Amino acid sequence: MPVWRYPHLKNIDPERSARAVIRDAPISYKEAYEVCKVIRGMMLREAKEFLKRVIELKEPVPYTRYKLGIAHKPGLPTRWSKWKTPIGRYPVKVAKYILKLLENVENNASNKGLNVDRLRIVHIAAHKGPYLKKWMPRAFGRLTPWFRSHASVEVIVAEV
Repeated sequence: MPVWRYPHLKNIDPERSARAVIRDAPISYKEAYEVCKVIRGMMLREAKEFLKRVIELKEPVPYTRYKLGIAHKPGLPTRWSKWKTPIGRYPVKVAKYILKLLENVENNASNKGLNVDRLRIVHIAAHKGPYLKKWMPRAFGRLTPWFRSHASVEVIVAEV
């Protein structure tokens, strides 16, 4: 197994930052990548509110990389003018897992004595996890594939 480490970020004081990771979550890597891209650089409270709106299907996540065949959503170019794309989705399952991760990093920061109202997400990244292959037996000797993808997400927040 490979050795995994948090990235070393320059100009980030380890005493004024907190980090958390979720490993091999049963979520799509492509959707996790798009959500991480949107909330990178946000304040922690703002990112949590955004993810709650995604879970409630009130605000879509703009898709910029994995967007082939995805429909346009109204209001995306006005809310996210920096991405300049009307293409988006509501990745509810990924938003739930990343919201749980942000709550974990908030608890880690409060345990270190950091002010949780001044935390900014300085690093968040999704990595591909294991791809589990299972086969479901069917009638007449056939098999149906039942494949599952996983992803890992890491986050580092710093006090500004």
